[in-house]
Amino acid sequence: MPNSPHSYPLPGVMLDLEDVPRPIVIRPHDMARGEEVPLHRHGREQLVYASQGLALVSTSHGAWVMPPNRAVWVPSNLDHGVKAITDASMSSLFITPGVVQNLPKTCCVVAVPKLLRELIQHANGFADLYDENGPDGRIVAVIIDMLETLNEVPLHLPMPSDARLKRIAEAIVATPADTRSQRQWADSYGVSVRTLARLFPQQTGMSFGQWRQQARLMAALGRLADGEPVVSIALDLGYASQSAFIAMFKKALGTTPGQYFRGQYFRK
Repeated sequence: MPNSPHSYPLPGVMLDLEDVPRPIVIRPHDMARGEEVPLHRHGREQLVYASQGLALVSTSHGAWVMPPNRAVWVPSNLDHGVKAITDASMSSLFITPGVVQNLPKTCCVVAVPKLLRELIQHANGFADLYDENGPDGRIVAVIIDMLETLNEVPLHLPMPSDARLKRIAEAIVATPADTRSQRQWADSYGVSVRTLARLFPQQTGMSFGQWRQQARLMAALGRLADGEPVVSIALDLGYASQSAFIAMFKKALGTTPGQYFRGQYFRK
C-alpha cells in the first residue's frame, strides 16, 4: 500500500506533536499487513481511526480490534502499539488532554458516525499549523464537538500473551469465517490441543470457542454498521443460518442486530 503524505510518526518523532500549538494534530497513515508500530507513548490523547482494513491496538492490559469505521481511543501517556492485521488505511487524531471531556480514561473502541468519517477524511490534508480562525479551524471545532458524542462499542478482544496462541488469534481475526476446529488450529501452529484449551482461558478469560465467537461478533458489527445484509454476514462468518447468527448476537449483546443499530446501543 503506498505511503500517505504524512507517514505514521515513529516513537522518536512523536515528541514533535507536543510542540504543535493546535488542539488536534491529524496524521493519516497506511499500514501493510503485519506492519507494527512498537510500544510507545505520547502526551496527547489519540483517536486511532481505520477507514479501511483491520488493525489491532495493544497495551499491557489488553487489545482492541478496529474494523473499518471504528476507532480506538487511547488516553495520554499510555504505552501502546499498533499492528495491521490486514492492509489498512488509517488516521490518527492527536488531541491535547482536556479538549475532549466525555471519553473514557481507558482504552476503548468507539463507533465513528458517517459525518465524522467524512470530516476526518477531509482533515487528513490539513497542515499541522492549520489556520485556527479559517475554514480548517472551524472543521476541527466540529470534529471536537463530535468526539464528545462518541459511543463505546464492545470490541475489546483480550489477546493471549503466548506467542503461538497470539498467532492463532491474529489469524482468526483476519479470517473469522475459518471453520477449523480447536484441534486443527492447534495442529496448524504446533500447539497441543490440551495446551490451547488450558492457556486460552488463563490468558484471555475466555475459552477458545468463546474467544472465536467474540472475534466473529466484532467482524459482524463492522459489516452490520455498513448496511450489509444479515444473511450474507451470517453465512460469510460460518454460521449455518441467519437465525443462528441472530441468536448468537442476541445472547452476546441482549438484542437483535436490527434493534441494536436502531436503538440506544449504537448511534449513527
